[in-house]
Amino acid sequence: MVPVIHSLRQARPECAVTWIIGRLEASLVSDLPGVEFIIFDKAKGPAAFLELRRRLRGRRFDVLLDMQVAMRANLISLLVDAPLKLGFDRARAHDLQWLFTNRRIPAQIRPHVLDGFLAFVETLGIAERCLRWNLPVPQEAAAFADKALPPDRGWLAINPCSSARLLNWRNWPAENYARVAQYAATRYNLGIVLTGGPAEQERMTAQAIRAAAPRIDFVDLVGKTSLKQLLAVLGRSTALISPDTGPAHIATAADTPVIGLYATSNPLRTGPYLSQHYVINKYPEALRKYSGKSVEEVRWGQRVRHPEAMSLITVDEVIAMLDRVMADLKN
Repeated sequence: MVPVIHSLRQARPECAVTWIIGRLEASLVSDLPGVEFIIFDKAKGPAAFLELRRRLRGRRFDVLLDMQVAMRANLISLLVDAPLKLGFDRARAHDLQWLFTNRRIPAQIRPHVLDGFLAFVETLGIAERCLRWNLPVPQEAAAFADKALPPDRGWLAINPCSSARLLNWRNWPAENYARVAQYAATRYNLGIVLTGGPAEQERMTAQAIRAAAPRIDFVDLVGKTSLKQLLAVLGRSTALISPDTGPAHIATAADTPVIGLYATSNPLRTGPYLSQHYVINKYPEALRKYSGKSVEEVRWGQRVRHPEAMSLITVDEVIAMLDRVMADLKN
């Protein structure tokens, strides 16, 4: 979303921007200059809507960019007084979003999520894209990264897990990460930092990676960082290896190359936007193997729901991609 804000403000610096945002997301971006943030805390239930209504009472906006497809966002849109409410085209306006907007962005043929977002400002007549993030890094977060990752060497970040959801088989085997970590440490003298959230599955995966590569002195930050600290750590890292999960996009925002591991989801839709050339894309192969269909035969965004799909990605492929990243950085 941040490049959308920058694109809008670059073209219309006089434009006042108000962003209604979740509490967790706000912890990462709410210090962007020139933007008013209104936090919608969904954990409060109906009280969150009442609080938002009080915040917006008596205010009028020129346009609402309704960029989230969800019934909660539909209800929020009712609280925003704006003559123009811009939403997705009918094919993507799920959860009845089309009933809550009065103008739609043009239909796009299988776009990346970010391209879909940028279509909102393009529909407003802003053609020039600003593909930068420039997220502020607080001094505390920078100091945390300085202490965790000494600057006397390069660092390979591994964020091994995606979020734990039902039938969400996006994670690569721990022993595979360990083999890549061993190669990176031996071949390039890279330190290895493990990142991730506090969920039990993520902590256990980090433990399994460390156990499988006992000679490596890992820096294990799984469950130990705020989002701003994670931003600083990934910004300090030489590269990130990650499946389809949020830290891949945080690394992109930090201008760090991402080796994306994709088999159950399509990276052309949700992959790290600036590192598509570093993605290992086994999604077409997984579709053929586990559903008997091609990418063109399924709806855009369809997942592969099979626990073995990520095993289609080999250790040699990830090592070869790491070699490519290191060569590109050297040149």
